[in-house]
Amino acid sequence: MTDSDRLKTERFPVTAFHQNCSLVSDPKTGRAIVVDPGGDAERLFRHIRDAVLTVEAVLLTHGHLDHVGGAAALRDLLAAEQDSPPLIIGPTEEDDFLLRSVEEQARHFGLTDLHSVSPDRFTHHGDALDLLGRRYEVLHVPGHTPGHVVFFDPEDRILFAGDTLFRGTIGRTDFSYGDSRMLVSAIREHILPLGDDVVVIPGHGAPTTIGIERETNRFLG
Repeated sequence: MTDSDRLKTERFPVTAFHQNCSLVSDPKTGRAIVVDPGGDAERLFRHIRDAVLTVEAVLLTHGHLDHVGGAAALRDLLAAEQDSPPLIIGPTEEDDFLLRSVEEQARHFGLTDLHSVSPDRFTHHGDALDLLGRRYEVLHVPGHTPGHVVFFDPEDRILFAGDTLFRGTIGRTDFSYGDSRMLVSAIREHILPLGDDVVVIPGHGAPTTIGIERETNRFLG
């Protein structure tokens, strides 16, 4: 693959949680997808509009407010500009209780501009999403939340990991529904085999690679 064939990936930390929202676009076609728009929907919309992009889909890795709180607002803003609104593609249905309670979650943090969301479709482990002329692989990696998924582009070798694998650590599991053993097991089973060269874009903080985490992440030792 030449550099001209690669998609453009931009990372936007949003809201006070500094959650990584990713905008992936094809410079040749002007088509795009958005991963985990946790908030700041108007800022994301202005960037998309100024770049003259058409968003095909909004992908959600899991149901926490800092990853999905801006999805409904961004869809509505885009729907007014595009011929058709983007599809909202969720995690597995096991996270529906979180997606429906975003506003309740937000009240605990004194936030009022994040909204619950109902995806157009949920995903399952092993699904393949045909987007931007690519096939994004869906892998179920529970433990941080029950329905957490990650999205893998095998052509560009990029993994949108949400809150599963980070630089030097893994996602929080200190929720009533969290399970650290399940998370580590799922990372080992589904993420590590993707290859050491794969770039991991986590839900917070700087990108890393599977190879770096395999060698240095103390939770995977």
